[in-house]
Amino acid sequence: MNNHRASASVALLAAVLFLGGCKEESVPEYPGAGDDRTLQKLRQEVDRVNQGGRPSQGPEATRGDPNANLAGLAAGINAPTERTWELPSPNEAVRVDALSVKLTGLESSHSVKGSGKVSVTSEDLFFRVQLATHNAGSTPLTLDLDGAKLVGAEGQSHVVARDAQAVAGTRPLRRTWAPDERTDVVLLFELPPEALRDDGLHLLLQGSGGDARIPLK
Repeated sequence: MNNHRASASVALLAAVLFLGGCKEESVPEYPGAGDDRTLQKLRQEVDRVNQGGRPSQGPEATRGDPNANLAGLAAGINAPTERTWELPSPNEAVRVDALSVKLTGLESSHSVKGSGKVSVTSEDLFFRVQLATHNAGSTPLTLDLDGAKLVGAEGQSHVVARDAQAVAGTRPLRRTWAPDERTDVVLLFELPPEALRDDGLHLLLQGSGGDARIPLK
């Protein structure tokens, strides 16, 4: 994830603690005294909340720790709920070579979860873009969606968030559609909250015959 690798292990482990019922014997060891202190405070906060206490703001036990905010988000403490965004109108299908692509869903959240207890958390937002695809041609079509980008009105762009994509998105991104094949595709991007207020935000998909632009706002 962008600029969050130093805290990634803390965030992932905090999520495991909550999902796994806080069983300390199953917690793996990670190097770094700062991380150990953060995890110990998180365990104490989890135990306190599980006993009926109210979650503290921050939480209180981890204030001043550089990992506290990210770890708190991973643990679900005072984290905003996942948001579903309204689809733009009109919302027409576009063509990427012979592939018809239509926007079907937009969601944002601080964490994305895969199968089991695996999750990825960011202080920025993960933006989940769901697409319905259809190979309208009469021959197989191979397309690489790894080059997909979110582009703002001023030209600023955000590439696919590889960690989040590996956990909860479509894999692999380079694939072949059989003739008349229909399938859903999920792309995940990581971007600051203010980027989602950009009225010119759109998805750019690269094809061999040119790029396709899908408005998101």
